[in-house]
Amino acid sequence: MPQKSINLHLVSDSTGETLNSIARAVVANFDQVRVVHHRWSLVRTRLNLDRVLEGVQAEPGPVLFTLVDQSLRHALEETCARLHVPCLSVLDQVTELLQREIGAPARPRRAAQHVMDADYFRRIDAMHFVLAHDDGQGTQGIMNADVVLVGVSRSSKTPTCFYLANRGIKAANVPLVPGADLPPELDNPPCPVIGLTIDVAALIEIRRHRLKLIGATGIRQDELDYVNEEAVRAEILAARRLCAARGWPVIDVTRRSIEETAATVLQQMELWHRKRGSQMEHAPEDPAAAVLGSQS
Repeated sequence: MPQKSINLHLVSDSTGETLNSIARAVVANFDQVRVVHHRWSLVRTRLNLDRVLEGVQAEPGPVLFTLVDQSLRHALEETCARLHVPCLSVLDQVTELLQREIGAPARPRRAAQHVMDADYFRRIDAMHFVLAHDDGQGTQGIMNADVVLVGVSRSSKTPTCFYLANRGIKAANVPLVPGADLPPELDNPPCPVIGLTIDVAALIEIRRHRLKLIGATGIRQDELDYVNEEAVRAEILAARRLCAARGWPVIDVTRRSIEETAATVLQQMELWHRKRGSQMEHAPEDPAAAVLGSQS
């Protein structure tokens, strides 16, 4: 049987990140259906909305929206009703629940979560920190890090650090290279150090792809060792033993997404601070991160 296909329209007066996240989480549970996403962001005027309405009419399908302007909401809902297309404001139920609990009405503000406040600049600072302390650079800066990730080459240290930076976490990463000494700053670090490990076969596949991308010939001995099964197995084992000897927790990233790895890093950071009786300065901003971590 041919796979069923539906159109899904995501209409936002801001960047659309909230809708994208919700849609991605829900659609992942329907692998028997092909969902064609139509993303409409920064819909803030009637002219913008008219383009959306034309798109919905041309390719009908459910509409999820986050619109603050009441006139735009009304026009969208009215058109969807006329076209017999399901239409849902994804934040209404949560807003109503919190209004009842708080005992005060919400004051809708467009793109309220994207204001350039202290948290915003903290995230920007964290991004700069990751850039300056990636792959063993600027090891003196480890003294100012919130967390340090260590692991063999291509174990997803860098993308995880960038994801954490988007949560305002200053993350440095240090590669564990056979025969190379660790920076002295890791002897008594002021922050948690967490190891990332990965399955041998998965790592070899990633490394082979990397060599192809950079045009390596695979002739040099270092390139051969980079993807040799026994050498890679020994490299991973040595890294795990090092982490165990230093009491550093290890996260296996083989079947984890970057988001899941970052969520587990946040959990380990929280445990580290609890053991030392200190309070973690930056809590995860995305509630989903905590959920992902608990499911890991």
